[in-house]
Amino acid sequence: MIKKPILLVCMVAMVFGNMFISNAQDDSKDYKMWEDIMLTPDNTKLKVLQENMRKHNVTYHKDGPTKSTVYNIASGPNAGNIIWEMGPMMFKHNDMRPGEGAHDADWRDNVMPYIKKVQTIEYWTADKKLNNTDMIEKMSQYPISFVRYYEVVDGTAPGVKTFFERISKTVKALDGVHPWGVYYNEFRQGNLGRHIATFSFSPNWTEFDKDVNFVETFNKVNGEDSWQNQLDLYQVTFKNTWDEIWMYNAQMSGD
Repeated sequence: MIKKPILLVCMVAMVFGNMFISNAQDDSKDYKMWEDIMLTPDNTKLKVLQENMRKHNVTYHKDGPTKSTVYNIASGPNAGNIIWEMGPMMFKHNDMRPGEGAHDADWRDNVMPYIKKVQTIEYWTADKKLNNTDMIEKMSQYPISFVRYYEVVDGTAPGVKTFFERISKTVKALDGVHPWGVYYNEFRQGNLGRHIATFSFSPNWTEFDKDVNFVETFNKVNGEDSWQNQLDLYQVTFKNTWDEIWMYNAQMSGD
């Protein structure tokens, strides 16, 4: 028996690098990727920032690969920052994104004056074989995201693939609907350690209190005593992990 928050802790991850992605994505022609920009807002100007960013996103990032979604980071070391996200996209879509002219002028004059700092700009690619997110049509359906970042140990880490394959298999076998996904950072992050991240998507906070029998299901689908092996694999594969809660911000997004 395991509560959903613990399940989410076991399920969340998001950065590793091109080497692992090339193995995870067998068909590179239709991969899904998101550009995430972490911004520190000026909290004294939040009302203006909200209005201006909403207008910018609706005008320039409403549909297609350049569609934008905004999240508030509500917990963890980056709490108080916001995520401006574009996608799903592919690298080629950067060649057709809104740019010079009215778009850049609007971002420069009406958004950036209310931003204290641009923290990171990252590209995250989904593992289409492992992910269980097809039921998500709009983020308003699942406005709460439980994110766990994983920093992989130095050197080779053959256990990464097995670790997330087991979780994916378990999530898909659970009763009910449990959107979940694994994402890999396309570029190295130096000492930031943001190699892999998993997302669990929830419609409300009440879902966090539900018991989903995760360990029981894990052992059932992966083999007797496989949970203990998973815990051991975790210890030798990752050297750091941390969690965040992201809250969908409908007032700033381009929906």
